[in-house]
Amino acid sequence: RMFDFHVLDMIELGVEKSVSLSEIKTSKCPEGTKPMLVFAGEAFESDNEFKRVKNLFLDIFRGPTVSAVRLAGLEHVLHFTAMEGKIYLRSYRCLLKKSGCRTPRIELEEIGPSLDLVLRRTHLASDDLYKLAHKQPKALKPKKKKNISRDALGSTLGRVHMQKQDLSKLQTRKMKGLRKRRAEMVPDKDMRTPKEAKVES
Repeated sequence: RMFDFHVLDMIELGVEKSVSLSEIKTSKCPEGTKPMLVFAGEAFESDNEFKRVKNLFLDIFRGPTVSAVRLAGLEHVLHFTAMEGKIYLRSYRCLLKKSGCRTPRIELEEIGPSLDLVLRRTHLASDDLYKLAHKQPKALKPKKKKNISRDALGSTLGRVHMQKQDLSKLQTRKMKGLRKRRAEMVPDKDMRTPKEAKVES
């Protein structure tokens, strides 16, 4: 992989076992189908070399950048498993089956190719150079909007601030049981105002 006309990182992988596309006799995905990439294994998160391998695979296999993908177009899965210092690459086709509800049942069918890879020689960029290669120009950076953020998957999240509602002004349905009784509404004789008090002669 190159950056600024220099080698950014270079990784050598040895193939221990391979199964070609033609050896697996199943129907294939149409050419140009954008694959879903799945990475399994603790090494992809903890080991620095495997982290770079994962990043390199994402660059190679991610396909074109698109704004939206229809459900029927999600039919190709590339699965990478890191285990005991090796990387197992498997290619599957997604089959959408009837499930009796709105969400279909998904089955995976191996279509090939299949590779068992082992990590050999590596030439990785320094942390500073790697950070510089990921730097985005200011013109391409999305403008920050107040109370709007994005999660790791790119979904837009908004925060709405509301004032505390005054529950005393809340309109409620009037019920007969909540009405004041007539006896409660008539003031007590002892509680009468001076204007209403009787004058004894």
